[in-house]
Amino acid sequence: MSKNICLNLKKKRCLKYLFFIRSKMIYLDFAASTPLLPSVKKELFRAFEEEYANPSSAHKLGRSSFEKIEKVRAFIAESIGAYKSEIIFTSGATESNNLAIKGYVLANQKKGKHIITSSIEHKCILSICNFLEKEHGYEITYIAPQKNGVMDAQDVIAAMREDTVLVSIMHVNNELGSIQPIASIGQACFERDIRFHVDAAQSYKKLPIDVDELNIDFLSISAHKIYGPKGIGALYIRDLRETRIKPVIHGAGQEYGLRGGTLATPLILGFGAAVEDQTIEDSFEEVSKINSLLRAKVIEIGGIINSPEAHHIPHILNIRLPNFDASNFVTNSDFLCSQGSACSSMNIEMSYVLREIGLSFEESQSSIRVSFNKFDKNILNFLQ
Repeated sequence: MSKNICLNLKKKRCLKYLFFIRSKMIYLDFAASTPLLPSVKKELFRAFEEEYANPSSAHKLGRSSFEKIEKVRAFIAESIGAYKSEIIFTSGATESNNLAIKGYVLANQKKGKHIITSSIEHKCILSICNFLEKEHGYEITYIAPQKNGVMDAQDVIAAMREDTVLVSIMHVNNELGSIQPIASIGQACFERDIRFHVDAAQSYKKLPIDVDELNIDFLSISAHKIYGPKGIGALYIRDLRETRIKPVIHGAGQEYGLRGGTLATPLILGFGAAVEDQTIEDSFEEVSKINSLLRAKVIEIGGIINSPEAHHIPHILNIRLPNFDASNFVTNSDFLCSQGSACSSMNIEMSYVLREIGLSFEESQSSIRVSFNKFDKNILNFLQ
């Protein structure tokens, strides 16, 4: 089909043409979740077969599993410039966010009851802040992004007060792919002795992270965003043994007493395999090329790019076409994408992220998020 013919088609049909690959479902929802890498699958299933002992047990098999877990803990710590003793295993980024924010502010109420976050954070962060406001009397300041979805660091800094106990800003927005000015915000928090939490679920292994250089005090990551198993994640806590944290899950003292429960050895070892695998890092150039090609195709057929031109990761692209029924397309098409965060994609309300960057309800209903990483080469060939 020629370009001239395509340009004359209706927008909806044109988008269908753009993403059509004969009789094959195309998965472009990697921001929601990822498949297991071969290296992860191999280690995960090995561990389910062999690492069945409780890693807290004193016998040889238990100690063996414990030592392997500690190697993973050290490897994750090394990947973000932290110490092994500062890494806590959780069930994923949502639990990490809860432990970091609730755990810290509820244990340090005398330091202040003011929290700063953004209006485009993951739904999890917004829910935590709403809970703290309603149930514990915290005051929450929500900073709006600029029109491109990137926060102005000065807006965050200007909101800081003497009673500000915590700032929580995500590294990369999960709907737009916009990169937030973490270094500038972190420096301001450090200078004012305010703790800084960062949700890095979408940025880990896609962007370099050094918690000391960025002045991050708490960092949340999740395995299933990096081709690891679901149900496992981690939280970095600066100076963990000296930081007062109230546990969210009480138990028998595991994870320095902050997260009770028997450690999920196979999931942790699978997580470690995903962290060690370099697939995400090695595919960065290819993903960038796909992003650029798709941007050009969307603009060519009269579409609009909601994601920013600069300060973005190439793995996420939010696009819009006038008079396009995105909901019907996402539900019925073999092109597997989303209308926003997977955690709220079943909600018929408009995306609050798109609303915050100035889109109307109708514009949000004509928008879809595509997210890519390591996938079928046919897509790259198709776009070229």
